[in-house]
Amino acid sequence: MDVPDTPDEQAGARQHARPDPDYPVAWEADVVLRDGTTMHVRPLRPDDADAIQRFQEAQSERSAYFRFFAPVRRLTDRELNRLTHLDQRDRVALVAVRPGVDEAGDPREDVLGVARYDKVAPAEAEVAFNIADAMQGKGLGSVLLEHVAAAARERGVRRFTADVLPQNSSMLAVFRDAGYAVSQHLDDGVVSVAFDLDPTERSREVMADREHRAEARSMQALLTARRVLLVGPGPAGPGGATPEHHLAQRVVDVAAADPGDTLLTVLGAPGPVPDADGLRVAASWDDALGGEGVDLALLSVPPPAAVEAVRRLAGRGVRGVVVLAAGYAETGPDGLARQRELVRAAHAGGMRVVGPASFGLLTTTPDARLHASLAERPPRAGVVGMFCQSAPAAVTLTRTLERRGLGVSALLSAGHRADVSGNDLMQYWQDDPRTAVVCLYLESIGNPRKFSRIARRLAGVKPVVVVVAGQSGQVVPPGHAVRATRAPRRLLDEMLRQSGVIRAENTHQLMDVAQVLAHQPLPAGGRVGILASSAALAALVAEAAATAGLVVAASSDFLPPDATDEQIAQVTDALYAPGACDVVVAVDVPVVVPRTGAVARAVAEAAARTGRTTVASMLGLSGLPDELAATGPDGTPVRIPAFSTPEDAVTALGKVVTYARWRTEDRGTHVRPEGTDARRARKLVEGWLAAAEGGDGRVLTQDQTAELLGCYGVRLWRSRTVRTAEEAVAAADALGWPVALKTASTALRHRTDLGGVRLDIADAAELRADVERMRQVALEVLGEDEPAMEVQAMAPVGVPCVIRSGEDPLFGPKVSFGLAGDATDLLDDVAYGIPPLTDVDVAAMVRTVRAAPRLFGYGGAPEADIDALEDVLARVSVLADDLPELASLELYPVVAGSVGVSVLHAVVRLRSGAQRADAPRRALPG
Repeated sequence: MDVPDTPDEQAGARQHARPDPDYPVAWEADVVLRDGTTMHVRPLRPDDADAIQRFQEAQSERSAYFRFFAPVRRLTDRELNRLTHLDQRDRVALVAVRPGVDEAGDPREDVLGVARYDKVAPAEAEVAFNIADAMQGKGLGSVLLEHVAAAARERGVRRFTADVLPQNSSMLAVFRDAGYAVSQHLDDGVVSVAFDLDPTERSREVMADREHRAEARSMQALLTARRVLLVGPGPAGPGGATPEHHLAQRVVDVAAADPGDTLLTVLGAPGPVPDADGLRVAASWDDALGGEGVDLALLSVPPPAAVEAVRRLAGRGVRGVVVLAAGYAETGPDGLARQRELVRAAHAGGMRVVGPASFGLLTTTPDARLHASLAERPPRAGVVGMFCQSAPAAVTLTRTLERRGLGVSALLSAGHRADVSGNDLMQYWQDDPRTAVVCLYLESIGNPRKFSRIARRLAGVKPVVVVVAGQSGQVVPPGHAVRATRAPRRLLDEMLRQSGVIRAENTHQLMDVAQVLAHQPLPAGGRVGILASSAALAALVAEAAATAGLVVAASSDFLPPDATDEQIAQVTDALYAPGACDVVVAVDVPVVVPRTGAVARAVAEAAARTGRTTVASMLGLSGLPDELAATGPDGTPVRIPAFSTPEDAVTALGKVVTYARWRTEDRGTHVRPEGTDARRARKLVEGWLAAAEGGDGRVLTQDQTAELLGCYGVRLWRSRTVRTAEEAVAAADALGWPVALKTASTALRHRTDLGGVRLDIADAAELRADVERMRQVALEVLGEDEPAMEVQAMAPVGVPCVIRSGEDPLFGPKVSFGLAGDATDLLDDVAYGIPPLTDVDVAAMVRTVRAAPRLFGYGGAPEADIDALEDVLARVSVLADDLPELASLELYPVVAGSVGVSVLHAVVRLRSGAQRADAPRRALPG
């Protein structure tokens, strides 16, 4: 089932949806603070007056003085009315809230932070903040600045000003550390601060770094939990056990067998609970939450009871809940509403949510092993961080890990990933010293832009291996909230390549690659030395190596079945000699003579001694066998991974070599060409959309297109639309001879073969004749007797190319490059990129299309001006990244000459921009 997940659809499902049509529901968001806890941010409402008064009364005298420049203890009715009655356009306020209780024990919302702005000019506003004393130092001010800045940009505000007392160093630091270009000066004892709101490279880096630390801290709280509460359904009734009973019973049975270092408290036990260490039964909620408290809760109850349980856990120090049971979004709209209600309740209470339909989570940290999953036997300890989504996938992975003997540092199943996703785990594993390899089995990707950004940073320090179910990434399992996408399937491949992750085809290959990365060093190069048990086998392995992008080294050799220990040592020593090769593939598949193990021992000892990356395929061996284990010079144990077939070994090794090469290559810097004016472009787009009739956006005129492209330094060659020969001649006289004549019809526009284009027209007579011929073609092909045509001055000769961009609901902005012509579209010879792009990404896009040799002097033709071509592509990528309203853009053709490029035609379509999944403000899903 396709679950709606656009911001509008989410907003419509909000529990506190407001009847006021002017209430900006899309500004509501759940956020993670610096300490890893969560909070809800929303627009301030008139009915918040009591909460605002309580908030002000609770503030210290110092905080009140910093906010109002006076020791205000209580707001007057007039002040309170002004602060809470806002138009949310020129006067905007956001509040950070958490649930609380009043003196009578009834629930209420407490305000813990306020951010507001008041317009003082059409594009300028004065901003102010007030943070509860107990929340200061937790990053709430920085979060509110991101959100109020995003709201201001949406309302046309481009600059913030603020007056701050010099003693208020924390507020000055919020402005200064946000990454904006801040100006400040002292005037009459007050610091006046001002900064533009357009995101900068630095502000994006600051936000990403803060997001990384906060989300990593929230995951750390889950994965280091020791006190776990299982909330079960209680004993089965007359109707028998439900799925919730079976899930809860599995958790109890697993804990009784091996609790790890976890203390499990059971509330609502599905049956008898064994008397075992690490297990206790709670008689009530007060009993369950008393004593030393609870770090993590496992819920195996129906959805209504789960929501109630989350509300009981709020404010009790619980850092996360794992929802084992299903019955949520996969059941339809009502289930989706229940799922969002549960997530909202958890976030409001400072907790993260794993699930629903999760397999749970576990860690293997010595003396801190967390067992909070359905796994019958926890995997052995290791260096692989394993993430998956559905519980069935987790079952497959845990069984495969056990069969291969591959150890993990942690395993987490996110289920429907209503909250916690692979992005969160990557944030945590980046700094986790016990995790050296990250493996992700993804059934869907909810936020590809964020995934790409986080994965690229993580892959720079640790390998990331990814399996995407269905290969295309466009499969949406029931219960997963994923935006629809119109992107080509190859865009996912490009996103993964651009991110530096290792793409595995299936679970089997995921484990193959993980074995190599977890137990072998990264290779220094791609020269492979082959040691085989026959010449024929060596030739087959060499062919597989070439297919995997490896280069067979001259040191490769084979050993006969009756090779002596002396021969084995001689060949092995030569293979592992300094400089002989970078990696080794050892294959021993005897036909008649039984395998003795001598080759395995020699290879293992040589690999441990030299530190050379080695894989093996030997009859009867798989996984990480003791026969292929040895000790290095420093005493470190080394295991060579064994594969069932030589092809599997070589494929895994080839992927590791490719990744190691990516790690050492220059990954470039984000492109930001000179001469761009994003602010002017946004103002133009907003004006054009405001004037558009209907809700489908608009296609820009040639003049508007030229003006928009000009904001990014792209010059569009002008053309004139004509319908008669005399109009064409007049246009040519104005533009300058020689000229080109083109039909304005999209069906014939680029079809020289069908007579839709005439080039190098030198005089009026020739032009009149071509107009008549083109009119005839239009009549025969299109049935038009008075077709529109365009006259354009001839551009310098060169290679025609096509650059396109557009906004996809799931991936956000996307850019493509290819050479012009039907073959490009028919053969899909197109390179894709997801902005923001680096200079290396742009260069790769131009060079990776199969027809790229035409740009580099193919067949003796002059080379194209690649620098100029890359410059245009970079500018288009920045334009697409800056403007979510850019529904589509096509530059066709872009003629790359020997000096410079010529953009001869462009089509731009705009539509009101939906909020991107990876917006310039931190927010959790849901």
